[in-house]
Amino acid sequence: MRDIITGQKSSLNSSQAGNLILKRVEVKISEDENVRRFLTEEMIVKRKMRILSLVLTALMVTGLGGCGSTDNSIDNTAPQNDTITNDQGTETDTSEVSIAVETPQTEEETVEPEPGSENSDILVVYFSRTGEQYTVGVIDKGNTAIVAEMISEETGADMFEVIPEDDHYPMTYSELTDVAKQEQNDNARPAYAGEVPDLSQYSTIFIGAPVWWGDWPMIMYTFFENNKEGLAGKTLIPFSTHEGSGLSGFDKKLSSACPDATVLDGLAIRGNDCQNDQDSVREDVSEWVTGLDY
Repeated sequence: MRDIITGQKSSLNSSQAGNLILKRVEVKISEDENVRRFLTEEMIVKRKMRILSLVLTALMVTGLGGCGSTDNSIDNTAPQNDTITNDQGTETDTSEVSIAVETPQTEEETVEPEPGSENSDILVVYFSRTGEQYTVGVIDKGNTAIVAEMISEETGADMFEVIPEDDHYPMTYSELTDVAKQEQNDNARPAYAGEVPDLSQYSTIFIGAPVWWGDWPMIMYTFFENNKEGLAGKTLIPFSTHEGSGLSGFDKKLSSACPDATVLDGLAIRGNDCQNDQDSVREDVSEWVTGLDY
């Protein structure tokens, strides 16, 4: 008889051959089951590894997201129509970009005066004009503003600019003089913009303006009258810019407007020098301030 498994001739009888075939089949089946078991266990291990990988990835993403968040951030939207250019030269419209910024919480926000020393008890109040000016042409920084800044630098004073609420003043010199004359004839009191700093923290106040028709500009009388109580008891020091009229009685007029204040000697500076000879003006300001013991 031939072995049906190997195909070789066998000397076994039918019964022996049958038993041999049965054993070989059982071995084959056992081997197949072991293969299936191995494959099943390998699949289970791979599945577990895949699940573990997903869990680790999720944990990493969550950790990174947590590091980038802040509980106290305030959403500030960038101004419209601004652009930022990145390193590649591409412009990005920031009108819809929000930037999280942490800002300290304060009980109350106050408007600070212009730069001076933190604990200054001196204030410089001034009114100044740009545009066409007598003998110097068109200027982009007012003569009185230049002197006011020099006084602040010498004394460490804070600064407050008197700015018209309705700035109707012409830019041309001849038209400006007409408007100034009309205001004087009407004894006008033009309004100024903004809040005056708390005057109680200052002991000395320098007050300056250009000379308009031999007098303070009418808007300065608005300031004197609106702050009469705050100016009482203070030391007031006038200064002017001009082209020939000097101090023009600023000190006497200031004493009349603020009778409860002490008014010291003032300083008059030519507007032409403010624009063309600032070194000389700075020397004059320094000598004047030193002479006043400031």
